[in-house]
Amino acid sequence: MGQFPGFPAAAVASTEAACGPGAELKEVSYRRGAAVWKATGPDGVVAVKAGYGDGAAATQREADVLKALGWPDYLLASGGDADVAWLVTHWFTGPSTWQVFAPVRADADGKDGALTASVDLCRAVAELHASGWIHSDLQPSHGIHTDHGVRLLDCSWSWRDGTEPATEFRGGLTHLVAPELAESVNAGRQPPTPSTATDVYALAGTLWTCVTGRWPLDYAGAGIDPGRLTPAELRTHIAGRRLPLDSAAPWPAFQDLLRPALLGPAGDRPTAAELAATLARAAK
Repeated sequence: MGQFPGFPAAAVASTEAACGPGAELKEVSYRRGAAVWKATGPDGVVAVKAGYGDGAAATQREADVLKALGWPDYLLASGGDADVAWLVTHWFTGPSTWQVFAPVRADADGKDGALTASVDLCRAVAELHASGWIHSDLQPSHGIHTDHGVRLLDCSWSWRDGTEPATEFRGGLTHLVAPELAESVNAGRQPPTPSTATDVYALAGTLWTCVTGRWPLDYAGAGIDPGRLTPAELRTHIAGRRLPLDSAAPWPAFQDLLRPALLGPAGDRPTAAELAATLARAAK
């Protein structure tokens, strides 16, 4: 991960314009060349992301995506040059999907709340798909459950028909990449093209992981140590459908609703809206 980089000087004015002068900065994360801070000032709280080196292009792309999406409560400012790109967004208050499921993973009460949150997440993805966009990097920390609905984070790889996905795209989080997308990435087809179906696979995999605390595929059962394989090697196993679903079953009734999205071919997967409807019926 490396040492947390310095806050980009070019972003100071926009940050203070959004949350007030003298903002307090809290380091949140730094991975793949992109750092995130929580900036708290007298006028509010914002998130600031800065990409450096290879991360600059992805951060600039995310700013461009947010502008194109036109979500009114997301992007506040952005800028950068060849070496660093930055953006300022509202700070969304609420737990991630991963955090909502914490009581379930601890074998405590919380299934009703987790089921409701799952429906909300699926509906947010369905709304994104209905607008013509594909997220392309759904994972447990990328949905924030606020009082005003789910907000989807990390849109660096998002795209829509009529715009090319990024050539650097490698399918999103490897453990949640759909088999057909894993095959496309490894085959070197450029650019790799995600779809609503690959999004739904990652969505179902995200919920499975939130329930079990483990990746949805049973690496151990297949005699594989994922930590010893490269992402390309893992994608080879995923593309060949050589890996069964993980055997952990803390909530079998819920997990059974996810199986069609994880086991069926792309053309037979439910849509995000259909998955939301299925989960909503289970919540009644």
